[in-house]
Amino acid sequence: MTTEIESPLAHLSEEMLEALAKEFDAIHDRVYADLGERDRRYIKTVIATQRQLAVAGRALLLGSASKPAWVAGTACLGMAKILENMEIGHNVMHGQWDWMNDPDIHSSVWDWDTASTAAGWKHSHNYIHHTFTNIRGKDKDLGYEIMRIDPHQKWHPVYLAQPFYNVLLMAFFEWGVALHDLDLDALWAGEKTPAQVLGELKGIAGKARRQFVKDYVGWPLVSAGAFAAVQLLSGGRIPQPATSRIGRRLRGLGRLGGGRAAGHRADLVADVLDKVLPGVEKTFLATLAADFTANIIRNVWSHAIIFCGHFPDQTYTFSRKEVENESRGGWYVRQLVGAANIEGSPLFHVISGNLGYQVEHHLYPDMPSTRYSEVAPEVKDICERYGLPYNTGPLSRQWGTVHRTILRLAFPGGKPRPKPGPYRSADDPSSRKPATSEAARFRSRLPADHPAAGPEHEHGGVEVEPPPR
Repeated sequence: MTTEIESPLAHLSEEMLEALAKEFDAIHDRVYADLGERDRRYIKTVIATQRQLAVAGRALLLGSASKPAWVAGTACLGMAKILENMEIGHNVMHGQWDWMNDPDIHSSVWDWDTASTAAGWKHSHNYIHHTFTNIRGKDKDLGYEIMRIDPHQKWHPVYLAQPFYNVLLMAFFEWGVALHDLDLDALWAGEKTPAQVLGELKGIAGKARRQFVKDYVGWPLVSAGAFAAVQLLSGGRIPQPATSRIGRRLRGLGRLGGGRAAGHRADLVADVLDKVLPGVEKTFLATLAADFTANIIRNVWSHAIIFCGHFPDQTYTFSRKEVENESRGGWYVRQLVGAANIEGSPLFHVISGNLGYQVEHHLYPDMPSTRYSEVAPEVKDICERYGLPYNTGPLSRQWGTVHRTILRLAFPGGKPRPKPGPYRSADDPSSRKPATSEAARFRSRLPADHPAAGPEHEHGGVEVEPPPR
């Protein structure tokens, strides 16, 4: 039996919601009117840095048979994959950089090194999740349809296993998201045809094939070939194992059958392989293991940031009835309280895709991520003046409450955890509350019908549909 928590909308009149919507709109309009060279320089610098890290990782992994090179190369490659996934891919495909009209950095053409197809992810995430955030039965990202993360969700025996398959989801998060994006419920409901699902499966299979060939065949072969070339040029001076894996197997097969002559021939071939292959094999397998580890690092980090921004105790969920005839102000409040921030250093925010500012991201999904830290004080100011919570906490606390919830709600029952009260700047040492509302200052900067006005302005990435102004 669940205990109801009072909606944060309960104390807001229609007039207050209308005024609140205008303030949130004005923040967006002001930022979009100010976008320019420093923003362009930032995303180009991040992309260049990510590519340099990837090149450094690949170069180090040419010597992956060496443990120091393996560790350094895996670290560089893991960080490159995190940046490509979080600060670049996620945000570019949200349309945050479409305003630049750069043909290479645009949501309509960008694809990322992950299992989800760009089209499938943009529909399930940009449209479904960001439009219907935390509406039970409509937001398919609420527990990713495989976990019970809210006590209002009906319990089923399958949830007993969720603490265990959540660990698998951490390690292989990109594949879980890709399959989630298929939205098979839409197929059962007749909203998608089998042909559509088959086409999406082909897209995922194509992404899987490219990742497998690149990470588990192509780059290991490059590393192995580099080792063979250096070994040849050095006259065999590079240390390597005494025997070849293939040679050992060949000797074993020769002894199993084929007679003494066949065994002798197998031994001769194995002797040759022992001179040529041991280091090549070791380098190939070491690079393959490094690539696999880098993918796991990226998946575990992405899982942590996404789950901590959506499912800690502080966040609210909503029934369909609660959002009937939702106003624009009501939509903003739902975004505000349906997400939670993660506190951290500037470097933390970069490698998290600035999703440590998940509250600001949900309010403004198409705003360049670097601007979230700038508008956060204004969002806090609005929360304080309208008596609304501003959900935030350190990574350790957010991560702990998320996994406590996953464990507790694997079993029947449960009740909503206590929610934070209205934000108070006096309790927040990091608050930089402006003397007057910054949003109010810029309320008339852009007209409502300006192409850059509002979080739903048209481009190829964001398809979120809040109520109109």
